[in-house]
Amino acid sequence: MTKVATLALPEAPARALAATLGEDALLWERAFDLSETAPGRWQVAVYFETGPDKDERAALARLAGKRGFTVATLLQTDWVAKSLEGLAPVRAGRFLVHGSHDRARVGGNDIGIEIEAGLAFGTGHHGTTTGCLLAIDRIAKTRPIVNALDVGTGSGVLAIALAKRARAEVLASDIDPVAERVARANVRLNGVSHFVRTLVATGLNHRTIGARAPYDLIVANILAGPLVHLAPAIAHNLAPSGNVILSGLLTEQQRRVAAMYRDVGLMFSRSLILGEWATLVLQG
Repeated sequence: MTKVATLALPEAPARALAATLGEDALLWERAFDLSETAPGRWQVAVYFETGPDKDERAALARLAGKRGFTVATLLQTDWVAKSLEGLAPVRAGRFLVHGSHDRARVGGNDIGIEIEAGLAFGTGHHGTTTGCLLAIDRIAKTRPIVNALDVGTGSGVLAIALAKRARAEVLASDIDPVAERVARANVRLNGVSHFVRTLVATGLNHRTIGARAPYDLIVANILAGPLVHLAPAIAHNLAPSGNVILSGLLTEQQRRVAAMYRDVGLMFSRSLILGEWATLVLQG
């Protein structure tokens, strides 16, 4: 049963705590999010498949200071309420991400991606997902994408986009088994199972990821801390002159992340800014 640790804060300390979580040596691999729950009131949430264990609780207490996290069981209905029902379709280039209730709105020139978010992040409504979709659409216009890797696939939306737009073979990984199941279901729903394989993996430490390398495109829409940790592994698994799309970044984090990837041999190509979120495109 999934557990969630939550802490309500004003915006500035909530953002600072989220950034610290992304850098923490113990918690950086855990899924977490930052959301505004009421005007001026924000919540930091950290998700655990079964925990948090003793060490993780100590880390949460250390980061929270005098304000403690509240740990509770996350009911499936809590997540279903956050899915696509009632949300308008999202357009990003040729892509139109929609729920089942909006199938009729997909036009003849659209690349429709039907997503029921369920228990995983990624409906297309977040600026990071939209930025990645726009970057995928632009890259696919200029060069072939044959073999791609989607790290932290969440709902599978980016892997599905790659399969539909570029007819690419895509390996889609996530550290969360629940997200992997949701992604696999969405892959089937969109009829691209013959292009996309999903798997549970921490970072790039999985033999299947290594066996299918090198990749001419790697997409990672996660958070700044994990992106920094994964820079050497992403560079190692990228084909010469391949592209990398990174997101999950606040605009003030993009310079530090780009510098880390420059240090492992990947050059900055461009960035897409959507509100407070940045998506980086790099090239090997």
